Amino acid sequence: MVLTSSNHRTAALRFGLLAGAAALALSACASAGNSPAAQPASSAPASAMTMDSGMGGTPMASAGTAATATIHIKSFAYSGPDSVPAGAEVTVMNMDTEAHTVTADDGSFDAVVKAGTSVTFTAPKKPGTYAYHCTYHSNMHGTLTVK
Repeated sequence: MVLTSSNHRTAALRFGLLAGAAALALSACASAGNSPAAQPASSAPASAMTMDSGMGGTPMASAGTAATATIHIKSFAYSGPDSVPAGAEVTVMNMDTEAHTVTADDGSFDAVVKAGTSVTFTAPKKPGTYAYHCTYHSNMHGTLTVK
C-alpha cells in the first residue's frame, strides 16, 4: 500500500489517539492503586506491602483475613469503632495527604501511616480504654476501647 499525504495523516491520527488512550488507561490504573479503597483489608503479616515496613505498625498484606476493626483518619481527625475485642487486628486507614500516627499514650501500640495508605496493629490483650494521639499533629486524639 502506498501512503498518500491523506493516508499518512489518518494513520498518524489513529496512532495518536491510541497512544493517548493507552496513557489515560495507565494513569487511571496508577491512581486507582493509590486510593484507600483499593487497599486490601488484611491483617496477615507482610508479603506485598502497601507501605515501608520500617514505618511502624504492621504493613498490610495482599492476602489474609479481614481486620476486625478500622480506624479512619480523614481531615486530621480519627473515627473508628466503639470497641474492639482484646488482641484484635486493627486497621488504620489514612485518607489524608499527610502522614499520621496512632500512638497509645501508654505506649501499648504505635502505628505510623503514610498518606493514602493503611497499616494494621494488634490491639492490647488487656481490656480497657486506651487513649491515643498523633505524634505529628498535637490536636489529634482518640480512644480505643478493648473488651
